[in-house]
Amino acid sequence: MRIIAGLGNPAGKYEGTRHNTGFAVIDRLAEKYSVRVNTNRQRGLCGSGIIGGEKVLLVKPLTFMNLSGECIRPLMDYYRLEPEQLLVIYDDISLQLGQIRVRGKGSAGGHNGIKSIIQHLGSQDFPRIKVGVGGKPDQMDLADYVLGRFSREEQAVMRDAVELAAEAAEVVIRDGVPEAMNRFNAFKRKGEHGGEL
Repeated sequence: MRIIAGLGNPAGKYEGTRHNTGFAVIDRLAEKYSVRVNTNRQRGLCGSGIIGGEKVLLVKPLTFMNLSGECIRPLMDYYRLEPEQLLVIYDDISLQLGQIRVRGKGSAGGHNGIKSIIQHLGSQDFPRIKVGVGGKPDQMDLADYVLGRFSREEQAVMRDAVELAAEAAEVVIRDGVPEAMNRFNAFKRKGEHGGEL
């Protein structure tokens, strides 16, 4: 049994924003594996299914980003899971748009959703998949940036990134974190002029 949690904000006005990239990956996994993520449990929308030959619970916390741990910890306790059995998917402004980074553990790196989960679990030893949403422009407020929406060009890149992150999640579950790191961390999308995006 594993929990795959995608981070985001639950209100409809946040749909499609950079900060809701984790929700988008959960939606893609749910679609791909015919999982209905529609049961409200421990302040999260949940749905169970089989991915990579293992039973998983897909979770979209309804606590808002900064309180994600308030949903994740009770679910972990209920299923008696260790941190290594949790996989968290979220947006990362330190990665180029569309880039995927798989990690076995680590600090919050300034991400408030991850900070909350670490705080509530008392551990940072859980796997995660970061999805790059690009760095914020210098003149822009961070909150405005992460709560903003992608341009039409960016949306096309992010559709591919969400698909890639969903594939990475399956590899983490089926083959383990090291294999997923080998396969997905080297991925960089080439720009139209040959440069890396």
